[in-house]
Amino acid sequence: MFQRHGRRKLSLAPLVLVFGMLALSQAARAQQDYQPSASNLAARQWYQDAKFGLFIHWGVYSVLGDGEWVMNNRRLTVEEYEKLPAFFNPTEFDAAAWVALAKAAGMKYITITSKHHDGFAMYATKQSDWNIVDRTPYKKDVLKMLADECHRQGIKLCFYHSQLDWHNTDYYPRGRTGHDAGRPERGD
Repeated sequence: MFQRHGRRKLSLAPLVLVFGMLALSQAARAQQDYQPSASNLAARQWYQDAKFGLFIHWGVYSVLGDGEWVMNNRRLTVEEYEKLPAFFNPTEFDAAAWVALAKAAGMKYITITSKHHDGFAMYATKQSDWNIVDRTPYKKDVLKMLADECHRQGIKLCFYHSQLDWHNTDYYPRGRTGHDAGRPERGD
C-alpha cells in the first residue's frame, strides 16, 4: 500500500494480480496454439515406441571421475580445467563393442554427449581447438567412429549437445552456473 499527498491508501495487490493472470493467460494460450511439425511428432512416436536406449555422459571430465558437472561443482577455472585433455587418452575405446553391447541388451538407440557444459567437443570441429582431436593425445574423433558403427549395426545415434559453455568467453549470458570459471561478465 502507498499514500500519495494525503489521499487514501491504495493497494497494488489487485493490479499485480491482474497482470499476473494476464501473463499466465498469454502463456497458456501460446502453449495451446503450438502445433508440432509432422517430423517432430514422428520423432516423438519413434522414441515412445523404442522405449529402451543408452545415454552416455563421456568427456574430458571423465579424467577426474566426478561427473560432467565437475568444472562447476569443484569451481575449477578455465585455466585449471584446460589441463585435463592432456590426460584424456581412451586407447581402449571400442565403438563396435559399445554398440554391440547396447544392441545385445535390446536397446534401440544410443545418446552420447557431443559437447557438455564444459564446452569440450568430443568430435573434430573447426569451431575451436577445444576438442578431443586437437587437445588430447588420443587425436581421434570418437563420435565419428561411434556414428559409423551405429550405422553398421543398425542402432540409432543421437547427440546431447549443450549450448551452455563454461569455457568459451563469448558465451553469454552466463546463467546460474559456471561463475567460477574465470570468464568475463560479458560476451559476444
